Amino acid sequence: MSATVTVYNLGGKEVLGRVGLNHAITMLHKGKARILEAASGEMIGPYVIPKAVELLRYVYARWKYDRTGEVPFSKRGVLRRDGFTCAYCGKDADTVDHILPKWAGNAASWMNSIAACRKCNQAKGGRSPREAGMKLKFNPRVPSFHEAYNWSHPEG
Repeated sequence: MSATVTVYNLGGKEVLGRVGLNHAITMLHKGKARILEAASGEMIGPYVIPKAVELLRYVYARWKYDRTGEVPFSKRGVLRRDGFTCAYCGKDADTVDHILPKWAGNAASWMNSIAACRKCNQAKGGRSPREAGMKLKFNPRVPSFHEAYNWSHPEG
């Protein structure tokens, strides 16, 4: 039994991505999709287990076509963008550091935030990396819509 289900746009030709089985069943139950391909003879409640579903209305896939917009900022997004890797020491990151401190009037944004481990974040404190004698191993960047979409809808 597949843990993910391929989602096609209306018309069944454009792959939008993949979702978990529970999400696919919810789309079927709410009448938002229909089964295109099913697992032979396997059931979950009243539904045949889907391998692929087709949406019942067309969805404009903004993340695929809009290259000018910006992904909304989030701390979880910063961790995902940076691969949960500390920008200061390269170890596992579990916090987000504001490169230039917020207390000094600097915004929380993609370009002013970086993934950090707790130890490095505390060592840097409310200072700039230069003031703290720390260097970034990689620079922040604004992720694309396609990249952000793939954080929660992995292909493949």
